[in-house]
Amino acid sequence: MTNVVVIGAGLGGVSAAFELKQRLPADCQVMVINERPDFQFVPSNPWVALGERTTDEISLPLDTYLGKRDIAFSAAGVSTIDAQNKELTLGDGSKQHYDYLVICTGPKLNFDAIPGSGPHQFTQSICTASHAEKAYEAYQQLKQEPGPVIVGAFQGASCFGPGYEYLFSLDSALRAAKIRQKVPLLFVTSEPYIGHMGLGGVGDSKGLMEHECRKRDIKWICNAKTVKVDDGVMHVEELNRKGEVELTHELPFKMSMMLPPFIGTPAVAAVPELCNDKGFVITDKYQRSVSYPEIYAAGVCVALPPMESTPVPVGVPKTGFMIESMTTAIVDNILHALNDEPPQTVPSLNAICLADMGDKGAAFVALPQNPPRNANWTSMGKWVHLAKIAFEKYFMYKVRRGTSEPIYEKYVLGAVGVHRTEKKDQ
Repeated sequence: MTNVVVIGAGLGGVSAAFELKQRLPADCQVMVINERPDFQFVPSNPWVALGERTTDEISLPLDTYLGKRDIAFSAAGVSTIDAQNKELTLGDGSKQHYDYLVICTGPKLNFDAIPGSGPHQFTQSICTASHAEKAYEAYQQLKQEPGPVIVGAFQGASCFGPGYEYLFSLDSALRAAKIRQKVPLLFVTSEPYIGHMGLGGVGDSKGLMEHECRKRDIKWICNAKTVKVDDGVMHVEELNRKGEVELTHELPFKMSMMLPPFIGTPAVAAVPELCNDKGFVITDKYQRSVSYPEIYAAGVCVALPPMESTPVPVGVPKTGFMIESMTTAIVDNILHALNDEPPQTVPSLNAICLADMGDKGAAFVALPQNPPRNANWTSMGKWVHLAKIAFEKYFMYKVRRGTSEPIYEKYVLGAVGVHRTEKKDQ
């Protein structure tokens, strides 16, 4: 019997597990190992941080829905990976052999890189549901005691969409509460310009994002390197195009939400010759480890080079569409391996991001992610807000059904296509 183990149960992990179970021969055993017992729909975390969702509303018990598809599950996590002997040590001390390993662990949040940062210190985060819950508590306190707010992304961050999403949604929520005039908003980002997104810009994202900030009276600082964060004060160096410190800032805040840099999870990063110096898995074009042909990886844990050199380090995002494409390629190539065939399927590394803004939304489409692109555009409107709500519902439905249906390709691209067709007809 062939054992295929998936580590991690986020967007990539559950997609991989369901597709493996559906497409692999019946005598193959599929197992998922995660660090918690529930699936959490991470793209909804900005809503949790503003009280528009609860953690229960964006979570599902994994043992229930994986069990319905005869997929084994453990919430013990993985403490070590013995890649030479194809054996995992779980957090409870038990051992698990694998023939093929699919790593979908996501990242470790590296708050330690910026002194004073993180929910345990002086800044909030929306990277996990528990962090979003704490950010909501901070938001409730802000409404009682209004003051300056800083939102943004630290140096080394690679996921900027949620930062913009939280910024504009917070602005909308403050206006609805009729206290926006008491809360100056400042966006502090490591990006070289507003709307860079770690992608070198998408369509006219720079112009559209700058326009939206001006319209909402939101100030910004780009090429920002945060030196440290004290209680109520963020110390920031603003670099010029040569990477030299041009200005220094001591920025007061009542509340701050800053996206952290990512590094690899400890168990994955510790495997010799598996990862780069930041702990991200080095893969070939087939999503297979270059050192261990029986190990595959998808999602944020995969090493992708920066889009371009920037004065402050900026990482590359991995969006849901890209992750789904990676997991499908992995399943294809494991099937080829089972048939003693070389890998053949290469994922289409496309970037699609739907960012809610409270009263509307912004869609970023880069096909493929790296230029030159076949599609390269950004658009705003109420339709994006509705599309993101629909995406959340469809993906939760996907988990409940245990289907490998490609949600991004079928629904998100469908919504984008309908919108563009309607605009053309107008």
